[in-house]
Order: sequence, then C-alpha cells, then structure tokens
Amino acid sequence: MDKLSTIAAQLAEQGWALSEEFLSTAELLALAQEARRLWRQGDFKAAGIGRGSGFRIRPEIRGDSILWLEPDRLTPAQMKYWSEIEKLRRRLNQELFLGLREFEAHYAVYPPGACYRKHLDRFSTSDERAISCSLYLNFGWRQQDRGQLRLYPRQDDPEAVVEISPQAGTFVIFRSDTIYHEVLSPLKERFSLTGWFKRRSLSKALWPASRMS
Repeated sequence: MDKLSTIAAQLAEQGWALSEEFLSTAELLALAQEARRLWRQGDFKAAGIGRGSGFRIRPEIRGDSILWLEPDRLTPAQMKYWSEIEKLRRRLNQELFLGLREFEAHYAVYPPGACYRKHLDRFSTSDERAISCSLYLNFGWRQQDRGQLRLYPRQDDPEAVVEISPQAGTFVIFRSDTIYHEVLSPLKERFSLTGWFKRRSLSKALWPASRMS
C-alpha cells in the first residue's frame, strides 16, 4: 500500500491520519525557509475566529498569524506541495468517494505562548470544509518545545486524546466536521502549512458507513 492509500485507509478507519513521508526533506526545507522569510519580512497577519461580520481577533482563543497561499501565484516550493495535495485529493475521492473539489491553505506561525483553544474547523454557516490538514515545518523540534496538536477523535470520550508533535515532515489530516482539536502553546516559534479540502456547499460527505460513524 502506498502512502496515499495508507492515509486514506487511516482516515476511513479512525477519522484522522498521519504520515511522515508526504514530502522530501529538501522540499520541506524549502517551505520552512520560505515561511520564516515571509514571517520575518512582515507578510503574515493576525488570525481571528468567525467569518464575515462575526470575524474577531481574539488572541486569548487563537494566537497565530497566517499568510494565505494564492493558487494562481504559487512559488516553486508551494507548487510541489500543491501537486502532492492534488494527488491526495484525487486518491481520497477515488477510495472514499468524498467529492472533494478544491483546496485552500495558509502558512501559520504560533509565537511562544500562543495557542488555539479546542474547536472544530467547520463553520456553523457553511459545510464546505471536509478535511483539515497540517504539514509541520519545524526542524529540530523537541518534545520539551511543546506546541503539540491535540486531537479529540472520540465524541463519546472527550478524555481520549492524541497529541502530535509539530516536527518537520509530519503531515496530519482529519475530518473537519467531527474532530475537535487544539494547538498547545509552544515555547518557540512554531510553523506549519495548514489547509482544507472543500466540497460543494450544502452537500453531504459520503463516508464509508461501515467504517465511519
């Protein structure tokens, strides 16, 4: 089973999946260097919660800063990632019949002490976001640096958690509609490339009924 089918199988079985071989070290390094350069030159903006008239900057809830990728103006480093994401989109549609149509993504940086409290990635006013994903860009990250992504994969047991360290090369995806998650405060700058596979609005995801609930 190749890496894309492994991701699809894990996603179908447990609602989330993890891969440590989504991109090569050279490709990861190019993205990491680009993210840090853009952050240093001031291109990121403070992230908020909500959308439209309900959008608010609430650093006590969400403290990261972000920079959206522009699909028609991708850098060479971003194009390689986008190409692999497109392969994954097609494989998920082929094997899980999800009807994923497009992808959006941004760089994100959490300064020391910033966090993102427990939440879902699905907006209450839209069901377009189907699958969330994060690619981590932090070389030499240690467990004591904290900043883990904490998943709550079981709705029947909120105490059951999975913690994922944001070490460079770790790629995690999960259902946007059911998997609550949070970002724990790091002790140093924490970079990622975070995105969402989207479906047509108001459609219903066709998860394999025998494997997902």
